[in-house]
Amino acid sequence: MSQVNTDTSPITLTEGARKQLLRIKAEQGISDDHGLRVGVKGGGCSGFSYILGFDVAKENDSQYDLDGLQILMQKAHTMYLVGMQIDWVEGLNNRGFSFNNPNASETCGCGTSFSA
Repeated sequence: MSQVNTDTSPITLTEGARKQLLRIKAEQGISDDHGLRVGVKGGGCSGFSYILGFDVAKENDSQYDLDGLQILMQKAHTMYLVGMQIDWVEGLNNRGFSFNNPNASETCGCGTSFSA
């Protein structure tokens, strides 16, 4: 198991996203041995789609403490996600997490996939 990285997290969370994630964690009874997995996977209309969910740490993960939330990220995903901000949007036309990724050269209309 990897250890918690003392470096600054490569991503940031807005206060709204942080509150929503803590609410989800509490409502679903997710234990403290689970962290927030942030990553990418192939697919989506622009080439990559984001991974966001609670998971246990795996051998190849980097771990960061971000304002009381444990962030889990595969080391290979860091280059696609460094500098990304996750926000919680609640509006008339859109409700959910949004990803502001400075590494994305193109994003799709739904905001959940990108190309780098």
